[in-house]
Amino acid sequence: MQTEDNKLSQGPEKIHSIAEILGILDETHRGKDWILQEIKKSHLKLPIKRATNSFEILKSCPDSFVMHVLRVLKGEDFDDYEDIRTLTKTYHWFFCDIVAGSNPTISTKDQVRKVIVLNEIVSRAETFKNRDPESTMILPTGDGMAIGFADSPEKPLRLAIEIHKAINRYNEQRKGKEKLLIRVGIDIGPVYFIKDVTGRDNVWGPGIILTRRVMDLAADMQILASSRIAEDIRKLSPEYKSIMHPIGDYSIKHGEQLYLYNVYGDGFGNKIAPRKSKVAKKNLEHDIKTVNNFTFNSIEIDLNVIDPKMMLVHHTWIWNVINVSKEPKSQIFYYLDGDTPKEFADMNVTVMDDRGNKMDILALNTNKPFHKEFNVQLNRPMKPKQKKILKLEYDWEEPERTFFYRFASDCKKFTYKFIIPKGTELKTRVLKVDSETGYKIHASPPPSVKYLDDRVEITWTKNNLRAYEAYQFDW
Repeated sequence: MQTEDNKLSQGPEKIHSIAEILGILDETHRGKDWILQEIKKSHLKLPIKRATNSFEILKSCPDSFVMHVLRVLKGEDFDDYEDIRTLTKTYHWFFCDIVAGSNPTISTKDQVRKVIVLNEIVSRAETFKNRDPESTMILPTGDGMAIGFADSPEKPLRLAIEIHKAINRYNEQRKGKEKLLIRVGIDIGPVYFIKDVTGRDNVWGPGIILTRRVMDLAADMQILASSRIAEDIRKLSPEYKSIMHPIGDYSIKHGEQLYLYNVYGDGFGNKIAPRKSKVAKKNLEHDIKTVNNFTFNSIEIDLNVIDPKMMLVHHTWIWNVINVSKEPKSQIFYYLDGDTPKEFADMNVTVMDDRGNKMDILALNTNKPFHKEFNVQLNRPMKPKQKKILKLEYDWEEPERTFFYRFASDCKKFTYKFIIPKGTELKTRVLKVDSETGYKIHASPPPSVKYLDDRVEITWTKNNLRAYEAYQFDW
């Protein structure tokens, strides 16, 4: 008679069981750590190396243990598993909490006041008031809440936007610690219905767990969405697409990663992508910056002084760029410098193609007061030898009126234009800068100056510039 310990010893049956286990682990967002915990619970002593993957670990385990793991994952160790399985349901989740809700420097009374205010704002939101009570799950979490909508992926997004706008209005009359700040995570996923100790319905499962992970990555007054729900919502309307910005992979517990979207627009959200737990892409920056990827047909930089007193300048960069690599390229790298400390969110940065379609800022790699670096996601990957026109615009105060530009690649034609209201004393000087020594000489040709009724226009044009050439413009 064949025993359970050796009935998988034929090989293919064991491999089939392991494959089934790995499939269930993937569906339930569990991995190698969970297997190792089960091995520890069963007091198995196996020579497992850190680099060993889940398949090899299970393959080295006794057949009886593999069967045990499969039964646990299928729920066959529980008599009421069939009841749990029939009650599984997928929701579109909204999860929020108060930033620093338990801050010990804030009195308990003030903490409670913020919870009451948040609850009141949510209860007044149109999306919440018009919810379907029969298909909506509401779970208080102390200083926040999780709300699951079964009927529409738009509802968590709309609720987040409504609440953000209401809180911003509330905060206009408050200062410092009096302000109410929240963070929001949006996701989609299944949960099991279970009874809590009081006999009331509660839920547990990857849907609510991963939504909490998304929220945990958000900063003050930020709305983050997983790619699972964001990519569905973005397809519904141009409005949704314009407010959902991909920001890349982030690591969460147990070695997993989530690809996230940052949600922001007029009156809601936080433009600055979180850097905590950001998954670094190996050699990404080098790959984007390298001169072997792109060259320029032309570059045009226009500086328009909006406010001469503050020297607030509206910058416009127009790149006519060619992919000279052998592979499609889906991102462009920019770096910006200014004279005054500036938050990226206040710079009104936009990047568009030649049709006026806005492109997403994929990641803000550096956000120093005087220096910014970021990657832009092209609407469509550039094929080898393909050309594309890109238009970058931003605002920055420039009281020193000294501008520096260094070419990342060869450029056939470069035009630099500076426009300022009439009546300001000007230098009109262009210097060529040696990048290694910093040595400067006057560049040729000299800039041309045009005096108009209300403004002065200074233009400098040069052809056939080489990669790494650098120029300083003193106006």
